[in-house]
Amino acid sequence: MAIAKTLINYLEEKGVNYDLVEHAHTSTSFATARAAELPPHQVAKAVVLKDDDGYVVSVLPTNHTLEIDWVNEELNRKLELACEEEFKSLFKDCEAGAVPALGEAYGIQVIWDDDLAYTADVYIEAGDHEHLIWLDRRAFKQLMSSLPHSVISKDNEVGCWKY
Repeated sequence: MAIAKTLINYLEEKGVNYDLVEHAHTSTSFATARAAELPPHQVAKAVVLKDDDGYVVSVLPTNHTLEIDWVNEELNRKLELACEEEFKSLFKDCEAGAVPALGEAYGIQVIWDDDLAYTADVYIEAGDHEHLIWLDRRAFKQLMSSLPHSVISKDNEVGCWKY
């Protein structure tokens, strides 16, 4: 599948430089980082939350754990984790479990963790389980700077990352 058409259109509309990184098929963000030989803090994972007002895509480094209470405080909402069955229709051109961090491309509100602003390169799901979209810091900020962001996650302190 490579990159979802919605993402291609969005990235071209925004005029940002990006590249596609291929990796072995994976089913978790940590496995993706390992397969692509990337540090987990550079791979952004998307966690979908919901409440009565709709969905929110929370974007954080793979080696972090989302703090939903912090997101709720920041957005003044009562969000909880959404299950795949509830939101898969929102990402029609993406494989199940390969939610891209660019929720805005799909008309979904996004909040992202401030730690991503300090990463030289950010890699996000391309809509399948075998490709990532590479963005340099400038491109990532161009796409995300107008969206809500804060400290919304904690570092898992996994320790050394070895290849």
